[in-house]
Amino acid sequence: MKRRRFIQSCATLALVPGVIPIGASAHGATRQKVTLTAELAADPAKVWAAIGNFQDMSWHPAVVSSTGQGGNEIDATRMLYLSDQGEDGPKIDEILYKYDTEKMKYSYRIQAVEVSVLPVTNYSSHLSVAPREGGGSVVSWKGAFYRGYPNNEPPENLNDEAAIAAVSAVYQLGLDALVERFGAPAS
Repeated sequence: MKRRRFIQSCATLALVPGVIPIGASAHGATRQKVTLTAELAADPAKVWAAIGNFQDMSWHPAVVSSTGQGGNEIDATRMLYLSDQGEDGPKIDEILYKYDTEKMKYSYRIQAVEVSVLPVTNYSSHLSVAPREGGGSVVSWKGAFYRGYPNNEPPENLNDEAAIAAVSAVYQLGLDALVERFGAPAS
């Protein structure tokens, strides 16, 4: 009986102008997704040989150097350095959680990154190589993440649009480098 009265009281308060029920104005961040692909002239095995080693991301122009442990085993880690400042410069700390040589794909998560470097939180990504119909290969890079500022009313540099733009730019830069290296397939 007491519970019914409480619920009725809450419902009545919700109808009073100027009174907002708890949680009614809370929106918060929503998970964002980005998927970019590139078609390459090289066969999948050749592309996989270049990008399939979790410990070696030297194929990406933004990565100056990297260190890591665990090879391509689950829970392997890598630290990507984005400038020649090493430990003092911008870096991204990542961990591998899926790896399949046969299917030419792997998945990883960011463990730590400053939002000034990449304005995201709870980021996971999937990189894969597949045969392209008509020859060559298709590289697919997918990511899911939350914006850099998880609360309501984020600053412009940490909102959903900034996060999507930053991740898209990282992916596009890497995919463009692969197209430059392996060439685009002839129609």
